[in-house]
Amino acid sequence: MPKIAVIIVSWNSGPFLSKCLSALKKQIFQEFRTIVIHNGEFDDTLISAQAALKSAEIICLGENKGFAAGNNVAVQLVKNCDWIALLNPDAFPEPDWLGNLVKATIAYPEYSFFGSRLVVANNPKLLDGVGDAYHTSGLVWRRGHGSTAINNYVESEEIFSPCAAAALYRTDAFLEVGGFDEDFFCYVEDVDLGFRMRLAGHRCLYVPDAVVAHVGSASTGRHSDFSVYHGHRNIVWTYLKNMPFPLFCIYLPQHLILNVISIIWFAMLGQGKVILNAKIDAVKGIPAMLKKRRTIQHNTKINASDIRAIMDKGFPGTVVLLGLINKIAYFIKDAVKGRLNSKPT
Repeated sequence: MPKIAVIIVSWNSGPFLSKCLSALKKQIFQEFRTIVIHNGEFDDTLISAQAALKSAEIICLGENKGFAAGNNVAVQLVKNCDWIALLNPDAFPEPDWLGNLVKATIAYPEYSFFGSRLVVANNPKLLDGVGDAYHTSGLVWRRGHGSTAINNYVESEEIFSPCAAAALYRTDAFLEVGGFDEDFFCYVEDVDLGFRMRLAGHRCLYVPDAVVAHVGSASTGRHSDFSVYHGHRNIVWTYLKNMPFPLFCIYLPQHLILNVISIIWFAMLGQGKVILNAKIDAVKGIPAMLKKRRTIQHNTKINASDIRAIMDKGFPGTVVLLGLINKIAYFIKDAVKGRLNSKPT
C-alpha cells in the first residue's frame, strides 16, 4: 500500500478539530501519518485534539500564515510519503473515506489527484460539493452544491479539481507544480493548484464513495468580509496565472464582465468596500502574477483545447441563479438573526 500523510491546517477551529481527528481514528484504513498545522499559538483546543488522536503530530506556527502556507509546511515534512490527503478541521470523514481513496489510486493509476463526496454536515441528504468546477469566465463553484445527495453524482468521473477540504494528491505531482500559492493565503487556492496540475498534464477523479461531512467556512464565515475579499481577489489571480494564451484572449471579456457583476452584486449586499478592495488588490498583484504566469505557461504540457474541454462553458445560468438565491438567503438569515440578538431582554 502507498505511504500516506493526512494533513489538517487549523485556525480558530474550536471543537471541530477534535471531531475531525476522532473521525480519522475510526478509519478502517489506518496506514497513515497525521500532521496538524496550527496557524497560531498552542491553546486548549489542541489539548483535546491530541487526546482525540494521540498519534497526531501537532505543529504550531505561532501566527496565522494561511491555509496555503500551512499545507506547504506540512508537505515538506512528509515528502517521503507517496500521497498526501488534505482534510479541513470542519470535515468529518466516514470510516471508509481514506480506504476508498486508496483503492481509487490503484484502480485508476492514470489520475494524480482525487476529490471526495462532500455532504452538508447538519443535513447529509444535501451535497456540499463533488469537486470544483471552473468556468471559462474564471467563475468557480462546487459542483452539486445544495442539490440532493440521494442517487445523485454516484459514479466516478473526471473533474476539473477537488475541493481541498477533503482531497488526495500524489506528492510528487503536488511538489512538481510548487504546491499551493502562498500569496493566495486561502480561498480558491485549491482551484489554482488544480489548474496548474492540469496544465502539467495531471488529471483529477471524483470518488463518490469517499464521503465526508463538511461544515464549510467554520473558521472564517461563509459570506464574511474575509471570505469575500480573498475569494474574489484570488479568482482574478487564478485566471491571470493559468489561462492559456488563446483562451485568455477569447474569454477575457467574460472575465471582465464577471468582475463587474461581482462588484455590483456585493455592493447591493452592503459589502461594496470589501469587493472593491479585493479587485484593487488583485490589480496591484498583476505584475507578480504575470511573472508566475511566464513560468507556468512555459512548463505547460497540454494543449489549450485539452484544458478547455474540462472547463464549463456557456452561460452558467443555473449555477449563478442558485448562488444568488443562496447568498440572498444567508443575507436575510444573518440580518434577522442580528435584529433578534439586538433586542433588549
